[in-house]
Amino acid sequence: MPTLMPVDQPEFLTAVHYLAARIRESGWQPDFVIGVGRGGLIPAVFLSHATGVPMLSVDHSSHLPDFAAELLVKLAGMSQDNRLLFVDDINDTGSTITHIKKALHEAGGNIDNVRFATLIDNVVSAETVDYRFRMIDRTVNKDWFVFPWEQVSPVDKVIEDSGVVPARTA
Repeated sequence: MPTLMPVDQPEFLTAVHYLAARIRESGWQPDFVIGVGRGGLIPAVFLSHATGVPMLSVDHSSHLPDFAAELLVKLAGMSQDNRLLFVDDINDTGSTITHIKKALHEAGGNIDNVRFATLIDNVVSAETVDYRFRMIDRTVNKDWFVFPWEQVSPVDKVIEDSGVVPARTA
């Protein structure tokens, strides 16, 4: 069983303020914050408020075929004239970022206008993010981070979710 590592509300708020400050300091101002469902929705709402940037959302966690495809095509079109900041809770394997980048590219999106932010970033992920609060190394750290919005889930559901990609916690 993985070690469940709660992320408390004060740490979450610190992470949001930290990300907002790094975005401001970078000189790259997004036109839209895009919450990646499900884990990135709440961080995106908070980051939207912290930066004053409007928020949109796209689903990735439902695993329903083509559910987010139409939205990603719309976002690809928006990326021609707008800067889009995609927000997720954790960049673990990089598969979500890879999926989003591929979908945007295939729909003719301007990837130069797209950036990614996460609360936690895995240094050995297949993808990199532009803004992060905390770095981990999954070859060393096998903890399963439980964010404030997940803390209302039954423990057995959290454990089940952690087993989706066994290499994360093995």
